[in-house]
Amino acid sequence: MAASCARALSKVGSSFLESVRRSGTAPVSYLFGNAAARSSRRAYSTGGPGVRSKLGGGSRVLGCAFLLGGGLGLYQTVKLSVQQHRAEEDKAPGGGGLKLTLYQYKTCPFCSKVRAFLDYHGLPYEIVEVNPVMRQQIKWSTYRKVPILMVDGEEQLNDSSVIISALKTVLINKEKSMSEIICCYPEMRSKNESGKEVIEYNNKYWLMLSSAETAAIYPVKEMQKEEMKWRKWADDWLVHLISPNVYRTTGEALASFDYIVREGNFGTWEGFFAKYVGAAAMFFISKRLKSRHNLQDDVRQDLYKAVNDWVAAIGKGRKFMGGDQPNLADLAVYGVLRVMEGLQAFDDMMANTKVKYWYRQMERATLNHEGRKHW
Repeated sequence: MAASCARALSKVGSSFLESVRRSGTAPVSYLFGNAAARSSRRAYSTGGPGVRSKLGGGSRVLGCAFLLGGGLGLYQTVKLSVQQHRAEEDKAPGGGGLKLTLYQYKTCPFCSKVRAFLDYHGLPYEIVEVNPVMRQQIKWSTYRKVPILMVDGEEQLNDSSVIISALKTVLINKEKSMSEIICCYPEMRSKNESGKEVIEYNNKYWLMLSSAETAAIYPVKEMQKEEMKWRKWADDWLVHLISPNVYRTTGEALASFDYIVREGNFGTWEGFFAKYVGAAAMFFISKRLKSRHNLQDDVRQDLYKAVNDWVAAIGKGRKFMGGDQPNLADLAVYGVLRVMEGLQAFDDMMANTKVKYWYRQMERATLNHEGRKHW
């Protein structure tokens, strides 16, 4: 979402941004799901300040509009602040003492997946918010997507599923180094139908464990196969339902970008531009995405069906797909879905599907870092 939005805004507003630079004000730095290109900070989850606008006397009406709009995100901000506070209280060296730095867009579903894993397992990590237009924060990397996880300032992990699999492996098998584990996920380059280079990673849903370790983690043989199947489903299908749903109507597109403006460090005019031009661009892009992924005219129905399929796969006899505790599939699906929190699509999903009980249990498990006791 953030990437496609960035491309749209950069095309539509390139001349505008140039004029902004000449005037000495900050460029439009935040698109869908990007809180701010802030300096890195230690956290278990993300939070952040609201919009800081220089409001003159003639701008009080606009200032009031931002203030009223801010109420929609208050719950999310308070919740994430509580998580951050707990992180400071609970933090202790973990993951073999690994120092982790996550480069992300805040509400990118793939980045949210990684944060869900880190939060659940109670692994302290630094966050660097990447500007999705300029991407200056990752200019040092030949890999130009997020998330990127740096381990001990040396090892670079790309792709959300590779990051999660590699970290889970190192939490279980403490004899292998991260550099040894990364070698098990080789990079493969190819070109798609349009001739654009595509990077994929082999084995990304596998944990690199011994037979004994695998048997301990997956006591029932089908558990591993099921986990991998639904992790892949989250990447290949569920994630593609997010943008068409949060930008489904002009009103929902504006609400999404209102959230962006509240979270970002925008001046008055930059915020206005990002909200209205960005919302318009993504509204039309969402229609193309609907066609590309063969979604129904009412994309909500695809979202409802996907979520109910997930709940049905868990079944009535289990609290999570992982049983009494979340597995990697639970964390992946939760990470994807939670990027919609605070938006109409999320409220509709909670009201019209059977996901609410599972979702609240996942929320609690992540907030309380319940996975820490399992490694």
